[in-house]
Amino acid sequence: MKSLVAVLTVLAAIIALWYAACVPMNIKGVLDQAERAGAEVTPATAKARRDMSEIGLVANNSFAIGETWVQDRPRLPAPHQVAVELWETTVEKKITSKRSLIYHAQVTLSATLLGFAIGTGLGILLAVGIVHSRVMDMSVMPWAIVSQTIPIIALAPMIIVVLYSIGVQGIIPKAVISAYLSFFPVVVGMVKGLRAPDAMQLDLLKTYNANTSQGFWKLRLPSSMPYLFASLKIGIAASLVGAIVGELPTGAVAGLGARLLAGSYYGQTVQIWSALFAAAILAAALVALLGLIEKLVLSRMGVRA
Repeated sequence: MKSLVAVLTVLAAIIALWYAACVPMNIKGVLDQAERAGAEVTPATAKARRDMSEIGLVANNSFAIGETWVQDRPRLPAPHQVAVELWETTVEKKITSKRSLIYHAQVTLSATLLGFAIGTGLGILLAVGIVHSRVMDMSVMPWAIVSQTIPIIALAPMIIVVLYSIGVQGIIPKAVISAYLSFFPVVVGMVKGLRAPDAMQLDLLKTYNANTSQGFWKLRLPSSMPYLFASLKIGIAASLVGAIVGELPTGAVAGLGARLLAGSYYGQTVQIWSALFAAAILAAALVALLGLIEKLVLSRMGVRA
């Protein structure tokens, strides 16, 4: 109960700050509309209002505060506007409709899961090689670290252009970008987990005459599970980001990235924010699902999280 109260308190504070931020962010647009409708605003000219601070405009035109929360195309939409848009584009729209966020989320989710599977498999294989091979540890790990210094927003168009030039289109380019973002957390976490057993545990296996394969399956792999699942939770969120970024340079017509792009083209900020919240909700659901799988797997293996 105390945790619930704390969460609700923080949530209420965020919403209150959000509503407060909408007032100065949207006040200039509201006053422009009010002037065109014949209302008396201070200052009277658009040029003077542009030169005046938002706080000053709010202080001189307090009658317009309520309108800053109900603009059609606000600079910053109010929380209730985003909530209404989410409801209308999920519950009130058919899943097959291209205005449904569920439809767009399904498109993004397919690329996310494929990229996550590729990135996870590659990350685990690299981690096993790094732990068991000094050469791979010295050569592959530095390159894996360097690869993450390249901004994905710059790399994504390059990946898409190269893959398109060889005839690879559709979900694969987006999955490759997702895999690029997700494999590194898995590599780092899995390497840490495979090296978690201490020297005494490894020496004990040697006294039992266990070979490298037995040491891996009986000791290293079970010890790595908590680290692996922690990395997977980071990786799945990164994969979702990669899938969304991969949709932006392609001019996709479906997916959460396409929804964000369409909203930016037509100045539909409420649509942009609803797509962002849909992505956040989807990421939270995926992480929660991995958390459930983690509990089942670790309890089955007898590993303490």
